Amino acid sequence: MSAENTPHATTAMTHTQPRAILLFSGKRKSGKDYVADLIQHRLTAEVCCILRLSAPLKLQYAQDHDLDYEQLLGCGQYKERHRVEMIRWGEMRRRQDSGFFCRLAVQHATRPVWIVSDCRRRSDVQWFRQEFPGRCVCVRVEASEQTRSQRGWRFTTGVDDAESECGLDEGLQFDWILQNDGEHERLEKQLEELLSSLPRT
Repeated sequence: MSAENTPHATTAMTHTQPRAILLFSGKRKSGKDYVADLIQHRLTAEVCCILRLSAPLKLQYAQDHDLDYEQLLGCGQYKERHRVEMIRWGEMRRRQDSGFFCRLAVQHATRPVWIVSDCRRRSDVQWFRQEFPGRCVCVRVEASEQTRSQRGWRFTTGVDDAESECGLDEGLQFDWILQNDGEHERLEKQLEELLSSLPRT
C-alpha cells in the first residue's frame, strides 16, 4: 500500500517540534478557552499558539453538511442545534482514524509552546504523547457546577453524558489541575506555578 493510501497520510506534517505541549481538558463552561488565552497572553503569541481539535472537526463537518463554519465555531444556538449530530459524526471519523483531527490541528503549528485547548478523549492524549514523547503536560481545568451554570451551562442529554464530555473524567493522571471558579488571584498563582515548570529551551 502506498503512503498516500494509508489512513495516517491524510495531511502533510509541516509543523516545527515544540518544546512543550499543554493538553487541556475540562467540562463545558469550565473556562478552558479563557485559561488558554491567559497563558498565551503571558507567554505572547510569538512563543505560544492555541490549537483546537474541534476547529478542523467543525470545518470538515460544515463542508460535508453545507453548514456555516463560522457559526459552528461560536457559542450560540446555531452550534447547539448541530452539536449532537456533529459529535456523532466526529466519533465515526475517530473510529476510522483516532489521530485524524489531531494531525489536522497541528499541521501548521510553528511556535515553541502549544496549547491544545480541547482534549476530550484518551486517544487524543495518547496520540500527542506518542508523537511528542516527553513534551506533553496534561492540564485539567475545573469549575463547580454552580459556577458553570452561572456561565450558561445546562445539562444536555447526548452531549454532557457523551464521551466528548466524559472521556477524560477517569483513567488519566493529570499533571496539573487548575481551579477556575472565578477567584482571579488563585488562578493567577496556579498559572504562575504551571508556567514556571515548563522547559525554557
